[in-house]
Amino acid sequence: MSLEKAILHKKERRRPYRGAKAVDKSCRNHGDCRYCMAGRMYASTKRLASAKEKISEYQSERADFLCRSEVR
Repeated sequence: MSLEKAILHKKERRRPYRGAKAVDKSCRNHGDCRYCMAGRMYASTKRLASAKEKISEYQSERADFLCRSEVR
């Protein structure tokens, strides 16, 4: 059934967008809005920051170890 036919026969059950989604289409699901994207990507961002911190910590420990081994 096409959309026009469904609307004509009152079979269309889509609900209108509300709030920010009604104003800006980039705020809808999988949108490009920075605020919405930050909310969606919160866990991934935290994991990435943690991984970067662990890498830098590893590199500093490794550099300290190499410096100590050269002194001996």
